[in-house]
Amino acid sequence: MSIAAETRRIPPFGGFSPTFYALELKRMLRNKRSMIFTLIAPSVFFLLFGSDASYRTERVGHGNTTAYIMVSMAVYGAMIATTAGGAMVATERALGWSRQLRLTPLKPVAYVGIKVLVAMTMGAAAIVAVFVVGNLRGADLPFGRLILCGVIGWGCTLVFAAFGLFMGYLLPSENVMQLLGPSLALLALAGGLFTPLDNFSQGFQDFAKFTPAYGVGVLSRAPFGSDGNVSLAVLNIAVWTAIFVGGAAWRMSKDTQRV
Repeated sequence: MSIAAETRRIPPFGGFSPTFYALELKRMLRNKRSMIFTLIAPSVFFLLFGSDASYRTERVGHGNTTAYIMVSMAVYGAMIATTAGGAMVATERALGWSRQLRLTPLKPVAYVGIKVLVAMTMGAAAIVAVFVVGNLRGADLPFGRLILCGVIGWGCTLVFAAFGLFMGYLLPSENVMQLLGPSLALLALAGGLFTPLDNFSQGFQDFAKFTPAYGVGVLSRAPFGSDGNVSLAVLNIAVWTAIFVGGAAWRMSKDTQRV
């Protein structure tokens, strides 16, 4: 046994590998509920809110209203996808899978890194799905700006991957997304993804600037032109990301103390 222990090799990068990533992604893709909310629901919301024929001729900066709503709904879809990807740890904790992983050489940092990467992959898929539907329904935005909206929106939703991880470690529930779903809808509303914040009172607009989705919405639509305070949006994302990452690290350290 001593020889076996001495010759046992610790995997490189703490166990972070393409194989592990592929397995985790496959598990995510097999979750029909996640697929519906990630790839179908945001496109349906776009068709409900953004397919009015008049929106194709209304201009918003460098694009039309249809494209503006398309980007907002794509970001909302990415929010759901990245949160769900991170929150999968709640299910694994409930099933005892995370406890089993702690008996392997897999490092916690590698485990979290894989979860974030899977979450961001699903977020990218959600954005692409809505963009495809939106362009088929008359969204008009120069290609370069369209790609920029997608890349910025995708990158910014990293904050919700961290949010999902934090909630996954905080909430001991297999149905964590049923709890987070309504919260994400409220955050999207407060962030101006469902309707422009100009439609609300000044008090609500001031409050919205302190919510996690505000910065994501403003930055992802920045290629359209002036749409909110970009500097404030960057600060918003940085602060909320730090809060959620810190919270996830704190809860993970508590969780890994129990073997």
